[in-house]
Amino acid sequence: MASVFVTGATGYVGRHLIPALLARGHRVRGLVRTESAAKLVAGEPVIGDVLHKEDYVLSPEDTVVHLAGTPRPNPRKGVQFRAFDLPSIQAAAAAAHAAGVKHFVYVSVAHPAPVMRDYIAVRQAGEAELARLGLCRTIIRPWYVLGPGHWWPYALKPFYWLAARSRWHRAAAARLGVVTIQQMVGALVEAVEQPPAALRIVEPPEIANSRS
Repeated sequence: MASVFVTGATGYVGRHLIPALLARGHRVRGLVRTESAAKLVAGEPVIGDVLHKEDYVLSPEDTVVHLAGTPRPNPRKGVQFRAFDLPSIQAAAAAAHAAGVKHFVYVSVAHPAPVMRDYIAVRQAGEAELARLGLCRTIIRPWYVLGPGHWWPYALKPFYWLAARSRWHRAAAARLGVVTIQQMVGALVEAVEQPPAALRIVEPPEIANSRS
């Protein structure tokens, strides 16, 4: 049984991940603001602010899963990415390093890509901060996660199908492929249960092949 500390616990991925972890016997705590505590679907609430490293209640045996980020990211939200996503991973990484946690799981993003440059830059900075601190880490890089309320990329399916059959675009189509929320949860559960010796990077094709 792992002890898992989740940020973004009441968000899109967190609401699906926490019940899956609990069903497999793990202890799960979610960092939530006072006004959001009632939205925690399961697990133990830890009241605090994701931007304040002193609010992370961590021990060396914990696995931190950092899901916090700007909801429904799009290219127009560069200011929010820099104001929230970047300082939140910096705070989480600093808290994990200070506590000596054994494993950090970070949801980043597939890159490079022709759009979402601000989002990608912030997530790359987050990856770099984890590396700078020398944390044992799993980096999961989805491009887009399909699920309830997050269906618009289905319109791109014909383009992915064509790109996958072109020798010029096949690699990019695989690297920027969409995954389902079930596949994403499966990849995160696997990450929690199978920590690397130092670093593991999980790209969309691996996410798509994870258990659901």
